[in-house]
Amino acid sequence: MSVQNFSVDSLRTVIQGIACAAEVNAADAATLADSLLYADLSGIGTHGVTRLGIYIERINKGLIDPQARPQVVSGAKATAVVDAHGCLGQVAGAFAMSKAMDLARQYGVGAATVKGSQHFGAAGYYCKRATDEDLIGVSLTNSEPAMPPWGSYQAYFGTNPIALGCPSSGEFPIIIDLATSQVARGNIIAAAKKGEEIPDNWALDAPGNPTTNPQAALEGSVLPLGGVKGYALALLVDILCGVLSGAGFGTGVGSMYKDFTRRADVGHFLAAIDPNAFMPLAQFKQRVDTMIDQIKASPPRPGFDEVFVPGELESNRRRTRMEEGIPLPADVVDELSQLAYNAGIQWPQPQ
Repeated sequence: MSVQNFSVDSLRTVIQGIACAAEVNAADAATLADSLLYADLSGIGTHGVTRLGIYIERINKGLIDPQARPQVVSGAKATAVVDAHGCLGQVAGAFAMSKAMDLARQYGVGAATVKGSQHFGAAGYYCKRATDEDLIGVSLTNSEPAMPPWGSYQAYFGTNPIALGCPSSGEFPIIIDLATSQVARGNIIAAAKKGEEIPDNWALDAPGNPTTNPQAALEGSVLPLGGVKGYALALLVDILCGVLSGAGFGTGVGSMYKDFTRRADVGHFLAAIDPNAFMPLAQFKQRVDTMIDQIKASPPRPGFDEVFVPGELESNRRRTRMEEGIPLPADVVDELSQLAYNAGIQWPQPQ
């Protein structure tokens, strides 16, 4: 499949224009674009601009409210309960992380739950917002049923990612962002679009058999990461994001691609920690830098040229793609250019 590179600025302009044409206000459109481009710049294409089409479709069907405002509805001291009121997930996630960061500066730690939200993109994006301001960030979200409890084959949990960001004084922050499933469901969607097979340890078909067919996998379920351990982590995420927030949990979370009868009611959990509440920031960052240096000095085993720290490769990609542009496959270009045409926006030339 052919790939074309587009500059970050041109894609930002197009994303914001398409969103504004769908009645998203300018500030929220900028947040949406920032999140999607963070994913594509970092090499997380499954959560980048390829998701814009489904967001616009759900806005057009009244399942995402482009003008809704997230609101703190309750909380105590270092906590906030946020109702997204059906707004874009990226808007709700950024709002809640900002509240958690404000609370962390005041109390040392801060946490916010979100109910009534949507798919919010790459979880690591919200952690990066925290590390940019020298805070530790935690970002969790539940999602539509895709993964069975261990020992079952029927989807109950989402792929329920866990992300953590830690500032450093080096070239990149530590960003850990992983699904609790064997693989992010977006990778299976991408394989289905490309007509490619998937490994047989990724997913089950509808009757519960391992499959290499991505379409059969999408009709079945994704396997938990590390077997029973991934199941336990997915449960933990759903308790914090769904049960604790008042959002949907388990099968109560609506499907973004399959269910156009109701809003998704996704739940998030965002937290921030101020290192200054534990030790001077400079001392903390120096200790983080020492840890990174020690890890980087570890001898590579056969088959590896270098030992990387979580967040390092993504940081390298961001630098490269800021200069060379974001590579988009032909099917994504076709979809986005049609969205731009429908919104009366000029589609940019490749870089």
